[in-house]
Amino acid sequence: MLTLVLSFLMSFSLVYALLPATIRVAKDKGLVARPIARSSHKTLMPCVGGIPIFIGIIFTTLLLTPYDQWAQLQYILSAMVIVFLVGAKDDIEQLSAWHKVVGLLVAISILITRGEVRLESMYGLLGYSGDLPTWISLLVSAFTLLVITNAFNLIDGINGLAGTVGTICSLTFGIWFFMAGSFYLGIISMTTAGGLIAFLRFNITPARTFMGDTGALVVGLLLGVMSIEFIDLCATASLPAKFRFMNPVAVAVGILIIPLFDTLRVFVTRMIRGKSPLRPDRRHIHHLLIDSGHSHMEATAILAMANILFISLVFLLDPLISLHYLLAILIGVALLLTLILYRSVRERRQGVLKQKSLTTSPEEMSVKQAV
Repeated sequence: MLTLVLSFLMSFSLVYALLPATIRVAKDKGLVARPIARSSHKTLMPCVGGIPIFIGIIFTTLLLTPYDQWAQLQYILSAMVIVFLVGAKDDIEQLSAWHKVVGLLVAISILITRGEVRLESMYGLLGYSGDLPTWISLLVSAFTLLVITNAFNLIDGINGLAGTVGTICSLTFGIWFFMAGSFYLGIISMTTAGGLIAFLRFNITPARTFMGDTGALVVGLLLGVMSIEFIDLCATASLPAKFRFMNPVAVAVGILIIPLFDTLRVFVTRMIRGKSPLRPDRRHIHHLLIDSGHSHMEATAILAMANILFISLVFLLDPLISLHYLLAILIGVALLLTLILYRSVRERRQGVLKQKSLTTSPEEMSVKQAV
């Protein structure tokens, strides 16, 4: 327990101490994101919060992890460095989506081949519980890591959201890892949570910085590692019954429901409209909340409460129902809440248009009709 608290506090302190100077240097050197059509901000914004987060995580993990548990840790940290460099280059030079994917795949290949961060089975998903052939295990694991990493990166769009969701997920995984006796994974999770909470001090309204791809990709990758290790340990490790989940895949989805469902929904709606799923737009859940009239912090609070609700729901239902029914409930609730939000956005837009029409003079209306 002492190590759990120490890893959290040390990472928090490092990030909190480094961020002011990092923000100041970013402004002096012009390392800022310029607002574009889909941006939620209208001013220049430093996107360098990921640099202190990366330093806090990697330093604290190296310091507190016992040497005898370095077997997989060295490969996780190596992959972190690659993803950090990819994110830093993108924040400075704007890499294309495909270049980022290639960089992520290099890091992921280290994790799944050398670090053995792999899904060895489908764990009951689609009715399959046996061991997967090695090449299928590698492909499924790489796809899972890539999806989670990019999904988390896509929610870094409004004040406080990525930091809050990342903190909730990291704390949930971290506490479970410590309780289940997986020491180094617990340290990584808690250092991530500590760094993110320190970052939030500078990311809540009025935000002074965003974490950018430098931080979002690193945290997303770590959440992917936590998810895979959580699923595998639940299914294969010798754990006390009180620490074991019956449906670890559904529990992991419930913990990461905000980035995962949002990414799936956005990609599907883009393809239905005949657009590339990688083409950015303002269809993310946080954009919808902003467009429905909520402030940045109100939208973040709503999504944080939704995240906690889904985690509580999946914990409650896990011992009661089977995997596919549990996944169906999670997706069904998420769809229902999204439909309610869509309706709110549509009604607000109609109200704005009606108000404009009421305030438009007859002369202006005739000119518009003539044009």
